[in-house]
Amino acid sequence: MSLISQSGESLVLSQGRSLNPRLYAIAGGLALAFVVVPLVASDYWLSSIIIPTIVMGVAGLGLNLLMGYAGLVSLGSAAFMSVGAFASYNLLLRLPFLPLPVVLVLAGLIAAAAGLVFGLPSLRIKGFYLGASTLGAQFFFEWLFTNYNWFSNGSQSLTISAPRLQFFDHDLTSATGRYLFVAVTAAVLIGFAYAVIKSRVGREWMAIRDMDTAASVIGIAVVRRKLLAFAVSSFVCGIAGALWAFGYLGTADAHAFNLDKSFQVLFIVLIGGTATISGNFLGAAFIVLMPILLDRLAPLTGLQVLADQGALANIQHIIFGVIIIALLIKEPEGLARLVRRISLPSRRRVAARSD
Repeated sequence: MSLISQSGESLVLSQGRSLNPRLYAIAGGLALAFVVVPLVASDYWLSSIIIPTIVMGVAGLGLNLLMGYAGLVSLGSAAFMSVGAFASYNLLLRLPFLPLPVVLVLAGLIAAAAGLVFGLPSLRIKGFYLGASTLGAQFFFEWLFTNYNWFSNGSQSLTISAPRLQFFDHDLTSATGRYLFVAVTAAVLIGFAYAVIKSRVGREWMAIRDMDTAASVIGIAVVRRKLLAFAVSSFVCGIAGALWAFGYLGTADAHAFNLDKSFQVLFIVLIGGTATISGNFLGAAFIVLMPILLDRLAPLTGLQVLADQGALANIQHIIFGVIIIALLIKEPEGLARLVRRISLPSRRRVAARSD
């Protein structure tokens, strides 16, 4: 009995030591996001850098649930973002009694329904052909919201803007208010994604990703799980679209969610790393910050003297593309893997000191 009790105590202690660093990291991240950043960051940093990084990270999270964990392909992420944006706009406009969190959830569910419909081809085709078929969603919804101004409340410019952005009479239109609105929503979606990944559904997704035939043999409902992956992915992307329209831009139209936006989300997943949660936000930070950095470095390199503004923009795009290619060649598993590899020695030192 004494041996059993001692072994049990040692197991509890070892589990406590393994959990503490993760709990400390989560607590530190929450303190940084909800205490330090609102107090320290300027309105420019909040509105132009931090908010778009978080929102694009959320969109990347939605696509990564589909690509990284379920092994499916989509090139129409921006389409489901547009569904979420226009759905939340119309819900706020036509049902003003609904609180903002309920509107976001309903908009996400409407986007999930759209994703479910356009995910039906995944039952028959795979890989590149599935990616090509999802382009149909991209072109369809951009055409729909451009040609029917009912979705934009009869606006001749076909633009939408948030009728109200408040929660329990708290105004969220300031830079800090919009940041907290986006950050809280992102934190909830991260927790939701983590719970899904660790659940039976997440394990079945990964089994389908590795070999769907074997997954079917062992009793996994492959058809339902694939459709659920499209629905959950579109749900997260739909909420990201609402955040992009109202938390970041303030106003948007269908062209704000064009094919370029879908490729941006795809690059976020590839750069940050598939089958990872933190990598989505690392990839989003790379996508948002790198063009700004190249723009700031242009005067230092003398390119502004040698080329006009149009040529300079093209040169920056070329440099940006070369950096992405070099990064993917050097670290094909993404920035998340690179960060883990760099931080591994420090984690080992912390583990050794705890032992």
